[in-house]
Amino acid sequence: MPSLIEDIDYIRKELETSKNPLFLFDDDPDGLTSFLLLYRKILRGKGIFVKSSPNVDKKYLKQVQEYGPDKIFILDMPIVEQAFIDGALQQGVQKILWIDHHEPQKNTGVYYLNPRNYNDADNRPTNYWCYQIAQQDQWIAVVGCLSDWFFPEFAGEFSNKYPEMLPSNVTKVDEALFTTKIGGLSRVFSFILKGKSDDAKKCIKILTRIEHFDEVLKQTTAQGKFVYQKFETINKEYVETLENTKSAQIAGNLLLYKYSEMKTSFTSDLSNELLFKNPGKAILICREKSGEMKCSMRGANYDLPTIIHKSLEGLQGYGGGHTHACGVCVKIKDWQTFLERVKKEVL
Repeated sequence: MPSLIEDIDYIRKELETSKNPLFLFDDDPDGLTSFLLLYRKILRGKGIFVKSSPNVDKKYLKQVQEYGPDKIFILDMPIVEQAFIDGALQQGVQKILWIDHHEPQKNTGVYYLNPRNYNDADNRPTNYWCYQIAQQDQWIAVVGCLSDWFFPEFAGEFSNKYPEMLPSNVTKVDEALFTTKIGGLSRVFSFILKGKSDDAKKCIKILTRIEHFDEVLKQTTAQGKFVYQKFETINKEYVETLENTKSAQIAGNLLLYKYSEMKTSFTSDLSNELLFKNPGKAILICREKSGEMKCSMRGANYDLPTIIHKSLEGLQGYGGGHTHACGVCVKIKDWQTFLERVKKEVL
């Protein structure tokens, strides 16, 4: 098995020699910043953000056929079906390179960088590794790392350059996310991926080209203003939803909030902010949609994958993620059973 350094060097060479790459990335700030870091390194290719499911399956073979890439880079996707890999290679794709940090998968026909293959405790986000590959656009990497609740070692260097964005006395992820300007930019990156897909695609295209984050935060260019206005539209809805979380149920160490499927999905964003405001508690934010409860769970003092696995035994649902941050999906008919089990686990 090659080392992580060898993985990074190999993917960098494959990126630099790609002529027509296709990037498939998760629709969250980690996935977005991973794409931006690699795309801006070579300034060519096509990016597609994968919505609704943490899975690259064979339906994406249509995009492969239409675009005709020489290489495919898959970023921050926990699952890639073997049928997609086999189908893409059959269509003439030279190489498929997959960078991720979730539970390691075993596939053939793909070059796979996952730090957990070397050390299961190392789940540094995908954009961290893309920054090691690209070696540029540090501000994008800092946004991505903080968004995925990781405080990178290069944050100090960024802080020295831009103390107004990240003061040097801020050394914790939650404090950085909710009290600093770089944290505000992280929210911009999250919210522009919500709402209408066409607007999201325009914002992503703009971010592949802007030269400085002030174009967005200070709206110094027309392109940056477009991105910020999209953010403001979504943020108004978020602020309203956040205000409604004051009615959240608290049972022991569990804070539970449910909201309607008619709203934009803010489960991940709400769970992060409520964890910051309620240290020590387990946070469960749920959105009912299409006969399922789609949830984000946070808890700095809990091994969440273990809790979720135990609570889902015998039920229709799935979930997982990082030690202190997970996603869960449970059928409505099994919801109450799942919830009662979670309550017992976090007491």
